[in-house]
Amino acid sequence: MTDSMQIQTDCITGSNASPHLVIFGGVHGDEYEPMAAVRRLAKAVTPSSLRGRLTLAPVVNEAAFRRGQRVAEDGLDLARTFPGHAEGSITQRVAHAAGRLIREANYFIDLHTGGTAYTLLPMVGYLLHSNSDVLAQQRNMARAFNLPVVWGTSAELDGRSTSVARDANIPAIYAEYFGGGSCRPDGVSAYVEGCLNVMACLGMIERERPADAVRIVAEDRRPESGHLQRGHPSPSEGYFEPAVQLGQRLHRGDLLGTVCDSLGKCVEPIRSNESGVVLMLRALPSVQAGDALAVVIETEANEASLS
Repeated sequence: MTDSMQIQTDCITGSNASPHLVIFGGVHGDEYEPMAAVRRLAKAVTPSSLRGRLTLAPVVNEAAFRRGQRVAEDGLDLARTFPGHAEGSITQRVAHAAGRLIREANYFIDLHTGGTAYTLLPMVGYLLHSNSDVLAQQRNMARAFNLPVVWGTSAELDGRSTSVARDANIPAIYAEYFGGGSCRPDGVSAYVEGCLNVMACLGMIERERPADAVRIVAEDRRPESGHLQRGHPSPSEGYFEPAVQLGQRLHRGDLLGTVCDSLGKCVEPIRSNESGVVLMLRALPSVQAGDALAVVIETEANEASLS
């Protein structure tokens, strides 16, 4: 087997060869706002208005998108498979090809949603990089993107697109915007605006800075911080019914929701293990034991609820 995998991209070159910004959508096949936003960016940015290069990959994981599912037929999560392998399974080959694109960049943005299973507050995240210059640039990019939540988390998480950027000392951010399997027009627009804001921050385009929409900035260096799929795992198979909303402020021990059996006779309460704001909720009621049900991001007590 040869390394023949190619990610479909749209490349726009402006007045200079650098900086080079790479933007991904569709790392998961059931996350649609990023795909639409990256396609719209290809029409919004012209060579005459651009300083540097822009490489856009609207649907990185085409095999998963064709299935309408988070993952391709090999069952591997692309966002846990980087740097991949040129002679591996379909997802491993996509990871390897996508990793090449990331390493060619000076800056990198990866756009996500909660897919069909989860919903998330609109947020921008970054790894708490050990290189202070890279970290400072990531903080600036995340603030410029201008979504309500900015979250810096452990740099130790591997397998991600951002860990490829981390290892290459490339400033990188990722974004999340709701989910639930739809394609919200407000999410598409927010992603287009966010990417243009970052491009302006990097000096790639001329654009007036919008009013500041950031409401929460939090950084958490604990080793598991940023691993959304480990948030409040379900104790059993069953039906999850949330008792809270995205953006709601909770105290440790507050009720997040319940998991019950099919008859509703065995009901298990799920309580928050953090004090902070609800960042993510399970949108798909059907759960298996171990499925993440919610993520609560620790914040300062004086920061308001976003619900």
